[in-house]
Amino acid sequence: MRSSGDGTAGGASGRGLGDSGPYPLHSSAADHVQRPKVVPRDGEVASEEIGYRGPTACAAAGITYRQLDYWARTALVEPSVRPAHGSGTQRLYSFRDVVVLKIVKRFLDTGVSLQNIRTTVQHLKERGSCDLERMTLMSDGATVYECSSPDEVHALLQGGQGIFGIAVGVVWRDVRSALSQLHGERVDTGETLVGANPADELARRRNRAV
Repeated sequence: MRSSGDGTAGGASGRGLGDSGPYPLHSSAADHVQRPKVVPRDGEVASEEIGYRGPTACAAAGITYRQLDYWARTALVEPSVRPAHGSGTQRLYSFRDVVVLKIVKRFLDTGVSLQNIRTTVQHLKERGSCDLERMTLMSDGATVYECSSPDEVHALLQGGQGIFGIAVGVVWRDVRSALSQLHGERVDTGETLVGANPADELARRRNRAV
């Protein structure tokens, strides 16, 4: 496991709680690894092809538009599909962006420092979709840890102090469920995909065109 912060949870230092993990999130050259993109199965549409406007992202992530705007302007969570360029343009967030927005909201609500949240956001950007769905993020307030196994979660809990955890896969599914009831937008044409699951609707249109 990796983490942000000083790695002092449970009385350990350096890499965290022992040589076998969990490890504090940190920014090092080893973390900046290009990971393969997930290839969608037949009939599916890559989430990168669908974007979500600010109000939709707010509704799915459970945040206010003021928070969304502030986080974008301070580069905490920026829209990866389309940033706003002056008045008249709409920010467009990807599905992964919305997942990160929801995670940031939860960490802020539990008092995790902004510095550690920024490190965590950067770490999430560098991980593949499959990695995110299996990941558990935990924090003692001073440090954010990534746990990839039940043993690593158990190691943190043995420290005795209060630990807050986020199962990223659960957040992933919650956001997918929320967005399935909202509107998306095709990245290539700007066409609005109405209701249901925008990815499913786009897949159906493609299949009819074949």
